[in-house]
Amino acid sequence: MKRLRALLGGAAAVALAGAGLAVASPTAFGSADAAHTAAHGATAGASTARAAALSNRWYAAAPYLMPLDNTPPSATQIMDASGLKAFQLAFILAPNGGGCSPTWGGTAPVSSDTSVASTISAIRAKGGDVSVSIGGYGGTKLGQACSDAASTAAAYQQVIDKYQLHAIDFDLEEPEYENTAAVSHEIGAAKILQQKNPGLYVSVTTAGTAAGTGWFGQQMLNEAKSQGFTPNNFSIMPFDGGFNGAASQTSALTAFNKLLQTTFGWSEATAYAHEGFSGMNGRSDTGEIFTQSDFQTVLDYATGHGMDRFTFWSLNRDRQCSPPDNNGTTSGTCSSVPQSAWDFAKYSVKFAGATPPSTTPTDPPTDPTGPGDPNGCAAAAWNAATAYTAGNEVSYGGHAWKAKWWTQNEKPGSTGEWGAWEDEGAC
Repeated sequence: MKRLRALLGGAAAVALAGAGLAVASPTAFGSADAAHTAAHGATAGASTARAAALSNRWYAAAPYLMPLDNTPPSATQIMDASGLKAFQLAFILAPNGGGCSPTWGGTAPVSSDTSVASTISAIRAKGGDVSVSIGGYGGTKLGQACSDAASTAAAYQQVIDKYQLHAIDFDLEEPEYENTAAVSHEIGAAKILQQKNPGLYVSVTTAGTAAGTGWFGQQMLNEAKSQGFTPNNFSIMPFDGGFNGAASQTSALTAFNKLLQTTFGWSEATAYAHEGFSGMNGRSDTGEIFTQSDFQTVLDYATGHGMDRFTFWSLNRDRQCSPPDNNGTTSGTCSSVPQSAWDFAKYSVKFAGATPPSTTPTDPPTDPTGPGDPNGCAAAAWNAATAYTAGNEVSYGGHAWKAKWWTQNEKPGSTGEWGAWEDEGAC
């Protein structure tokens, strides 16, 4: 499951990469996030303010978001447009140069982070929260780098303390889950964290196959059983393995349920209550296609069977490419299927038991101060429903505006200097 950690190739990437986002820049997290951070006075290097915990259903529904890679969208803009309240931030890894300390993506130490903390503060300022995912595909995992479960847990406790977390995800994939000692460290660490942080929501995510999961996934389940560890859920990723469409995914979920029953001695209902789904929206790494209707079908299956979790990879991809099919290629920054922005996030909102907004705001077409007024601006009027990419020009409120990066439904001038729009002056 490569998950396109930093893929920015193809026509869609050309459009989206125009932002030129740098990891340390406030704009790397989207316009609204930086504005909220400034408004709430985040302190550099300090732990984020502890938020009131959301219901576990929100953490179970939180889609993955890479806050430092793949042209991060504005989390707060997604919240406004979709009704989403929780995000699964990815990924915590060991340092690329070695050692048993947590970093973002192997390069950005958690201990000195201010950028991701700013994004979290912005989300919490709007009543949302985050979970943090550790592992993923590629890179060196802390379970591999640390000497035992206790030291692995100590590294992850730094993340929990830094960001005042109520939820955490163990994403056990290649190559780590082929390493018996590393898996033992990760499962042992998860158990320790669960004991030291009462109420912590813990998910364990691994590869999916037509049989539910593969040999290494089964060994991970066996390790959890031997250590007496039960997370809130074990989730499989039924993509990048010969899947195509919802029917193949629900079949895999049914098979995985039987594996959970067999491994832990659970009833079917108890197994479903500890089972999760982690999909991939649009075109997968291997060319499988999962549309909005596929997501609805799997969502119906998950809710109908009382499953604990429904999530997907990723919000960075939950927007339309140009052209929509991205010329038959997969991108890390758009879905490669026709869609409106944040279509797939709305299925997570539904799983959480909330109702997504049903319409897109209509201004500026009904805004008397919007473009089209007697100012005579040459550029086309800004439209809330249109997706704009870097360099696109619009008119609004008697001014010309140029997009700094991909944006949709962000009114020019509404988010200040950190916003997606550059004011080019009156027209």
